[in-house]
Amino acid sequence: MRTDPPVTPASDMRVVEFLRSEIRVSQPLPFFDVPVSAGFPSPAEDTQDIRLDLNDLLVKHPEATFFVRVQGESMLGAGIHSGDILVVDRSLEAGDGAIVVAVVDGEFTVKRLNYIGGRRVRLVPENAAFPALDITPDHAFQVWGVVTGVVRNFLSNGRIRA
Repeated sequence: MRTDPPVTPASDMRVVEFLRSEIRVSQPLPFFDVPVSAGFPSPAEDTQDIRLDLNDLLVKHPEATFFVRVQGESMLGAGIHSGDILVVDRSLEAGDGAIVVAVVDGEFTVKRLNYIGGRRVRLVPENAAFPALDITPDHAFQVWGVVTGVVRNFLSNGRIRA
């Protein structure tokens, strides 16, 4: 029986599964590069047959890219929902304002990284129901990677089958 670690307000959005980026073969799919109305339908426009490979779109550094499934609600304001799969690039330097996967006292969490005064680090949720976490010298802290994208499945529970 699997038990999940307790969720604390500061670490509500946590990583629950790691998936390695594995690009087997390029698979460009049709891409219609025209605006699609989210309101009233618009007349169909002439479209070009453009091909889009999701690997090219989402994975810039294959050897340093991982996918992680997350759980929690602290990043809803950034468009990250419980069950989403995040694209994480470990080769990128995390700048101020980046969404990161961080390790705080041995626990993985997803938050927005803020540098305060160039020296202090704060992890900020994107949901007012959760508090920010100021990183102090008492914390074991590491930025594990920078979140570069999100994958969400609207049709099923989204579980990847091995």
